[in-house]
Amino acid sequence: MSADTAPDAARDPDADWDTVTGWGRTAPTGALVVRPRTYEEAAVAVRDCGVRGGIARGLGRAYGDAAQNAGGAVLDMTALDRVHAVDVAGGTVLCDAGVSLHRLMEVLLPLGWFVPVTPGTRYVTVGGAIGADIHGKNHHVSGSFSRHVLSLELLTADGRVRTVAPGTPLFDATAGGMGLTGVILTATLRLQPVGTALMSVDTERAADLDDLMARLTATDHRYRYSVAWIDLLARGRATGRAVLTRGDHAPLEALDALPARSRARREPLAFRTSRLPATPDFLPGGLLSRTTVGLFNELWYRKAPRESRGRLQRISTFFHPLDGVPHWNRVYGRGGFVQYQFVVGHGREEALRSIVRRISERRCPSFLAVLKRFGEADPGWLSFPVPGWTLALDIPAGLPGLGAFLDELDEEVAGAGGRVYLAKDSRLRPDLLAAMYPRLDDFRALRAELDPRGVFVSDLARRLAL
Repeated sequence: MSADTAPDAARDPDADWDTVTGWGRTAPTGALVVRPRTYEEAAVAVRDCGVRGGIARGLGRAYGDAAQNAGGAVLDMTALDRVHAVDVAGGTVLCDAGVSLHRLMEVLLPLGWFVPVTPGTRYVTVGGAIGADIHGKNHHVSGSFSRHVLSLELLTADGRVRTVAPGTPLFDATAGGMGLTGVILTATLRLQPVGTALMSVDTERAADLDDLMARLTATDHRYRYSVAWIDLLARGRATGRAVLTRGDHAPLEALDALPARSRARREPLAFRTSRLPATPDFLPGGLLSRTTVGLFNELWYRKAPRESRGRLQRISTFFHPLDGVPHWNRVYGRGGFVQYQFVVGHGREEALRSIVRRISERRCPSFLAVLKRFGEADPGWLSFPVPGWTLALDIPAGLPGLGAFLDELDEEVAGAGGRVYLAKDSRLRPDLLAAMYPRLDDFRALRAELDPRGVFVSDLARRLAL
């Protein structure tokens, strides 16, 4: 396929000036939002994006400024959302980059297949999943999303559409490259076989951070999916107390425990979700103070079972509980929030302990804080995961002194050989980037060769000199 053989007739793409922001809503900027509906329109948009360049954007779930481009063009790729072919026998799918993981689940689950990697939301596009090289609860087993990409088609700055295969420099620069090598048009993915649309879930409490890490280290290999919610307001002997949730796809025979007339037994592969009313957008100060978050954390920890085995849950409940609350990011108020995620390697546990203590002592009101173990590193030059421990937390952006505090944490992370996740970043200092990402110079060199005019650019790229 090439841009001049797009299946639909060429039309001028829709475009209008708009304010664009990340999911954290912290740094909105104005851009010309272009909405291509064909591959050819995408090529026209790239060619005509002007001196401020352009960047592809999916469903806007990057927390920071990775899919923004102040004064330039932003290519909204969500209209390119076709599922072209599913190989039911071989377990692969060919789809447009604008297809969401939600849509793939709707199509694939009834056929006995599941996406190989999903983050905490299913409302991300395939192109965004590759550009951010997303990870999920199964990284210790399955790696990141791009490890399951068999090939992709990339529209580059010269107007060419290149078929890019794993193991090539262009693939390794694109996987985790935050959209800066070009516009992903299609991808072929390897899928995960499943017997039902339910999960078999084990839950247990951990008394503190050391207890949690010991449990994860000893038993994570038994589970495909594993994640721990941490109470970052707990102090003293309870610092780092957590609720550990792990599981796997439930086999068909597990449904025998359900009532005979239950819908799950009659339709074991049906994809079901739930939806609550949307969060209102009139919360200027937000709902999350130290008091409210402290109360929530106490109740959440206490209501969790000390130990529960084999409980059946919907896939949507296990993977994406917040997707049932539309616009949940509004609970932080109009000032928005910062999501801070870092990883430190095995053998650097003291750095993790230190950071958790510092966050706890500072009383950062975070109710979304999760710890996971990463497995083998992924090949993307700017891919985030490396073997070790990753902690992600949300913090209201208006917290006094937050910027200076996070700068100090960045220094500690970099000093421990760790890194922060670019897809969630909105404030990292550029001088720390090279220490965190050793292949940065390779990425910059390939990008300069592939895109000498700087066609593809974003607020993130300018801020960090990518």
